[in-house]
Amino acid sequence: GIINVASSTNLLTDSKNVQLVLDPSLQLLSRKQRKLIRQNPGILHSVSSGLQTAIKECKWQFRNRRWNCPTSQGPNIFGKIVNRGCRETAFIFAITSAGVTHSVARSCSEGSIESCTCDYRRRGPGGPDWHWGGCSDNIDFGRLFGREFVDSSEKGRDLRFLMNLHNNEAGRMTVFSEMRQECKCHGMSGSCTVRTCWMRLPTFRAVGDVLKDRFDGASRVIYGNKGSNRASRVELHHLEPENPAHKPPSPHDLVYFEKSPNFCTYSGKTGTAGTAGRSCNSSSPGLDGCELLCCGRGYRTRTQRVTERCNCTFHWCCHVSCLNCTNTQVLHECL
Repeated sequence: GIINVASSTNLLTDSKNVQLVLDPSLQLLSRKQRKLIRQNPGILHSVSSGLQTAIKECKWQFRNRRWNCPTSQGPNIFGKIVNRGCRETAFIFAITSAGVTHSVARSCSEGSIESCTCDYRRRGPGGPDWHWGGCSDNIDFGRLFGREFVDSSEKGRDLRFLMNLHNNEAGRMTVFSEMRQECKCHGMSGSCTVRTCWMRLPTFRAVGDVLKDRFDGASRVIYGNKGSNRASRVELHHLEPENPAHKPPSPHDLVYFEKSPNFCTYSGKTGTAGTAGRSCNSSSPGLDGCELLCCGRGYRTRTQRVTERCNCTFHWCCHVSCLNCTNTQVLHECL
């Protein structure tokens, strides 16, 4: 994957001879990845930003689950889970790949990458009362760069390799499929007699929501081999559903081959932290409820007093005065 810790080999020099270093959430760069960054001045910060956005989105999507996308400052930011073949691993690869693609495509249209611009291919007639124009986000450049940069860190031809590549591509395709048309009206007094339209990237929250749904419906797969010397390398090795009665996974689906840990208790072997000490909702029957989140171990209840600014008033000009309000909060924590 592309999630690991940075080192001195990540130091690069941009077009203005300024040294840049990758964020610690990025993997040690391979020779190909360093070459790609040098060929695309300005893209380094976009890659780093995209990964940070993906990590935040992962934490938000799983904030109420037993596995809540924990991260650390160790050699691998997501821990040992990335070395497994479970659903959570699939989501990590998909969301980080989507993050890079989304950030790069947006940076192109913002003009912060020297080697790409807006997608100007959509020009001219579009419909009876609108035409293509404006600055479309460059999703094609984002997908192409993401494929070359992210996928280049995957080695081998085993089931894990095929799974990671598949989920990387599923993340990129989700960004592409969620793009929407955006328009601006033109005409006298806002009459909107004609509109100029372009293609806009979705919010990354929308991408995260779709990938979370695909996490819940992920396909369990096995290693397929056609066993024919005539088949190409790509055709020879492929993913098949573990259950022959199920349809083969589509390019948009997330795939996995290993059952997930229960994430209830600490395990150094699997790298799971457990749910002890996690906040839970005592009135919820769902996954965030104390019964499920605490894995039946029970929970403790405590109160804490929180002081916050309240009843703020704006005085002309220009001063804001507030009172301090103290409230008592009831918290529930898993045993």
